[in-house]
Amino acid sequence: MTHARFTRLAQSLPASVPFVGPEEQERTRGAPFDARLGANENVFGPSPKAIAAMQAEAIEIWKYADAASHDLRAALAGHLGIEMGNIVVGEGIDGLLGYLVRLLIEPGDAVVTSDGAYPTFNYHVAGFGGVLHKLPYRDDHEDLRGLMALARERGAKLIYFANPDNPMGSWLSGADVVAALEDLPEGCLLLLDEAYIEFAPEGTAAPVEIEDERVIRMRTFSKAYGMAGARIGYALGSAGLIRNFEKIRNHFGMGRVAQAGALAALQDQDWLREICDKVAASREAIARIARDNGLDPLPSATNFVTVDCGADGDFARAVLGGLVAQGVFVRMPFVAPQDRCIRISCGTEADLARLAEALPEALRRARGG
Repeated sequence: MTHARFTRLAQSLPASVPFVGPEEQERTRGAPFDARLGANENVFGPSPKAIAAMQAEAIEIWKYADAASHDLRAALAGHLGIEMGNIVVGEGIDGLLGYLVRLLIEPGDAVVTSDGAYPTFNYHVAGFGGVLHKLPYRDDHEDLRGLMALARERGAKLIYFANPDNPMGSWLSGADVVAALEDLPEGCLLLLDEAYIEFAPEGTAAPVEIEDERVIRMRTFSKAYGMAGARIGYALGSAGLIRNFEKIRNHFGMGRVAQAGALAALQDQDWLREICDKVAASREAIARIARDNGLDPLPSATNFVTVDCGADGDFARAVLGGLVAQGVFVRMPFVAPQDRCIRISCGTEADLARLAEALPEALRRARGG
């Protein structure tokens, strides 16, 4: 019988995905969610100019997109004060993570990350046979100095560090990130995930010279720009590093409608500032709802608030289950002791009113009421 002959690595991997999406959860529960507060999406949406640009471009959908993403990269270069050769565009940060791991990691290579950090990065490392070495969070923050030390101990080729962090919402100043680079081992690359950087306090973005070969930064149009469904991310790094993405990336992976939308979104910085203000107000509202219910909201530099439920992971999972049962989609960290928390994405006033209504009942159920 003829059959597919999978690689030994593929045979060793579980048939799983990093996240179970809200749509799958809705199919399982047999009903839609009333409030979608779990995926860190920007419920306030993209710039109207971006929507108009995508609508106008739809008539040209019969054409392949520009494989070089020239116009978008040129606009990003002007916006950031760097050269086009320092930028690669890809299918969200998720896609770019996969490309970077493919470039650097062979079976058996050591990679360092925080235990409980972004699971999609771990998924890519496992898919290429890398060996993950994880460090616990310290005081609900990723421990960058500790990650550097672990990388030195393990001879790691790559470190993953998110600033601001998901799932805790914590952050370091950019100056602290730059100072920590003194401890980066020779031959190790720091992958700096800045997906939430637009929401963070001024000074959070690391002032790393663009040709610094020790660092690659990744950013996205999914969060502050409100275009998660378009899958537009970009990486910033030295020209020599970025040039290597041309060897392995999917050159026609970026659709022309998404590129047009991202370009228009980037050019509407007034809308971006308005969205950041709305997110800040929503964070405050979530924190207030949490405190009204005797829970402890953690400081956040993102578009979500991680809320300490005050007990262990089992209790937090019960709270989450109680919210989901009432039609409120939220998520939580998956690793102890951070799994004592639930993570609530920013939402509209109607979304948060639904949260405020459902949370007391979820807590009552979790406490055995």
